[in-house]
Amino acid sequence: MGDISKDIQSSFPSDRVKAFINIKFTANWINSKENEFFKPFGISPQQFNILRILRGAGKAIKVQEIKDRMIERAPNATRLMDKLCAKDLIERIPCPDDRRVVHIAIKDNGLKLLKQIGDSMPKNDWLGNLTDEEATQLSNLLDKVR
Repeated sequence: MGDISKDIQSSFPSDRVKAFINIKFTANWINSKENEFFKPFGISPQQFNILRILRGAGKAIKVQEIKDRMIERAPNATRLMDKLCAKDLIERIPCPDDRRVVHIAIKDNGLKLLKQIGDSMPKNDWLGNLTDEEATQLSNLLDKVR
């Protein structure tokens, strides 16, 4: 089991500071694991999030709605969608009533990629050291922090 004090060879003035540093350190660790996992699929975790949002929407939705629903608020969401379009995973659909509005829809290739990724997800996920009860407790504590 990890110990943040040993991992970064540091001590902390309080448990609150230690918890804060531990959250940041763990978030970075998870980001590294995600990037490593998604690399063979040619997409980033943020692009995966966009594809999941579109699949869950079940229809074409506005770019702003995608941005609002993203886990990681990416100021470069438009660029991420440009890359997904170039990979033929999503499509842009101009709004007939307002040419300033663009809707985004997931394509069959995007759905196939999500299935492939889902089939490859680690069965013992990155929170595998936690029981279901501990995972619930952690989630509740993180909600409380926000």
